[in-house]
Amino acid sequence: MNRLALFDCDGTLVDSQANICRAMEQCFATSRLDPPPRDAIRRIVGLSLVPALAQLLPEAEPHQHAAMAEDYKRAFFAMRASGSLDPEPLFDGIAEAIETLHAGGWLLGVATGKSDRGLAHILAHHGLAERFVTLQTADRHPSKPHPSMIETAMAEAGASPDTTAMIGDTSFDTAMARAAGAHAVGVAWGYHSRHELLESGAHHVVEHAAALPAQLEAL
Repeated sequence: MNRLALFDCDGTLVDSQANICRAMEQCFATSRLDPPPRDAIRRIVGLSLVPALAQLLPEAEPHQHAAMAEDYKRAFFAMRASGSLDPEPLFDGIAEAIETLHAGGWLLGVATGKSDRGLAHILAHHGLAERFVTLQTADRHPSKPHPSMIETAMAEAGASPDTTAMIGDTSFDTAMARAAGAHAVGVAWGYHSRHELLESGAHHVVEHAAALPAQLEAL
């Protein structure tokens, strides 16, 4: 079976927290609600929008969560269209880790709570689109930690759970990996703590992207 390294996007490949927080704040403002603290917003990064809003605003009805998810999308699109998005840089060492894994024969993919459009924009901006053979987004799957994204990615890449690693910065990623029977590799530079990653089932947590290729080879 092929070896597959699946990456989360926000908080793992790129540092996108500033734009996510700004769009979420605008989303709440549209509903004339006080926005949650940014620490709370960062904690839901990785979930699909409706479940994320359900966590941020648990007292609201499901129809309000759905409406606010559309407001969030409009806010983010307006920021992109106006050129006001903050930079979303790759984390240090990620580009080099991707090239090392590719050269070592790993197939690469992404499993993210972003939309197809949002992920395509990020990968094109950083010149990475050609490196990934499977792209799974919130547009076509239940929210993490449901294993659907990983299961579909494995089917597309010809990989099995024992030859697949899910690499992510949140407990949603590690729990999704565990649900799919894949290796769960946490990264310490994102939005959940090392303790949370281990508690939610990470087999390993790496401190820097430079350590990723060696960690995956050791699985």
